[in-house]
Amino acid sequence: MASMASEPEEIVREVRIAASPEEVFPYFTDADKLVVWKAARVELDARPGGVFRMDVTGRGDVARGEYVEIDRPRRVVFTWEWEHGAAAKPPARSVVEVTLSPDGDGTLLRLVHRGVPQEIRRGSAAGWAHYLPRLAQAAAGKDPGPDPWATAGPGDSIDSEGIQ
Repeated sequence: MASMASEPEEIVREVRIAASPEEVFPYFTDADKLVVWKAARVELDARPGGVFRMDVTGRGDVARGEYVEIDRPRRVVFTWEWEHGAAAKPPARSVVEVTLSPDGDGTLLRLVHRGVPQEIRRGSAAGWAHYLPRLAQAAAGKDPGPDPWATAGPGDSIDSEGIQ
């Protein structure tokens, strides 16, 4: 079994979405669209230097960050830091880069998350693996349904594999 030290420092995910980059992009910059796939509550100011704060599960798993670059509809770069919740220790600011490329009648989304502390990297990778398919459904005009991580009971906990 590989040790955590040998895990790649970057989390890289790609997903094809049956929607144009113009249709996908707002799901990273519009609070009403972010709550459809990624968060229970969101406050944001989508401009370079603007900040966001989101309660991902609605149970106090709060992340915050700052928009670094916004190039509609091709690219968005933002910092990511857990404010509250199990992943907030150790505190660390990482950077997420999302690139949207036309792909036939859809979009190829490439996400690179850099600087994630080793202690929470596996959970962060699982989080993107969980949320990006929800984004693909939402951006394609489908209802991703309730987020099972957000609807877990009070005694449930989220680990790197999902709900326990």
